[in-house]
Amino acid sequence: MATDPLATVDIEALLARMRPQLHRYCARMVGSVIDGEDVLQDALIKAMAALQSASPVVNPQGWLFRIAHNTALDFLRRRNRQEALHSAEEVDMIAGQLDDVESRQIAATSLRTFMRLPVAQRSSVILMDVLGCSLAEVCDIMDFSLPAVKAALNRGRTQLRELAEEPDDAPLPRLSEADRTRLNAYVGHFNARDFDAIRAMIADDVRLELVNRTRLKGKAAVSTYFGNYSKISDWHLVAGQVDGRPAILVFDPSELNGRPKYFVLLNWSADKLATIRDFRHAAYVIDDAECVVDQG
Repeated sequence: MATDPLATVDIEALLARMRPQLHRYCARMVGSVIDGEDVLQDALIKAMAALQSASPVVNPQGWLFRIAHNTALDFLRRRNRQEALHSAEEVDMIAGQLDDVESRQIAATSLRTFMRLPVAQRSSVILMDVLGCSLAEVCDIMDFSLPAVKAALNRGRTQLRELAEEPDDAPLPRLSEADRTRLNAYVGHFNARDFDAIRAMIADDVRLELVNRTRLKGKAAVSTYFGNYSKISDWHLVAGQVDGRPAILVFDPSELNGRPKYFVLLNWSADKLATIRDFRHAAYVIDDAECVVDQG
């Protein structure tokens, strides 16, 4: 009987090691670091459930990427953005390695730009040019033939070059007055370490997700979260946006002009804080994010 390599792998260690890469793929596929984390969490749940299968898994890393890929496609279908996956013609185009300059340019491409590519082109370019997979690995993850992957890769690279030449004159998004008022009130109290004032803002059934760490529900349980923040000083909060969504950007107090370290999302219900989603322990999520500090 064949032995499943996953039986000899520390699956929790493997997931922890691959989580940033898997998130990078999911975020670029769905166009948002926030949605990308949702897709990743769904994929990891599916992976853990699939461990009960008797089928041997020869390549655990490729297996995880395949699950993430299919989960991202499911997400896109639900969002009604699914495009034709298979090209009508599978021509054997050249899909060689890029030089260092081209590779860095593609890796730095914004999530919004990647979303302008058809799904097959997007996936093949991300897997090969951003994550460094081989053609064989891309074929396996996407379940495409080699000619189809080469065609998608060639077209995707060509379109990205054309998009890179277009001027990016889109105006920066701005917070609504309601979002600005709520975020600034929370930020002001938090930075002043007035956690009693924040506790007065939250709903009795508030939910907290400390991403990649824990989930809590209820004002009493969530109060420990604020207590933990009161014991440390490596944060300074600023109202802003992440991928166009209202968010709190968290900076190192000694580098307020630098890039935020992570972010926090808040949702409100009837003027009470209903959910808190803190990415402190999932700092990889912000790596590809489009962050904007509110100028209002």
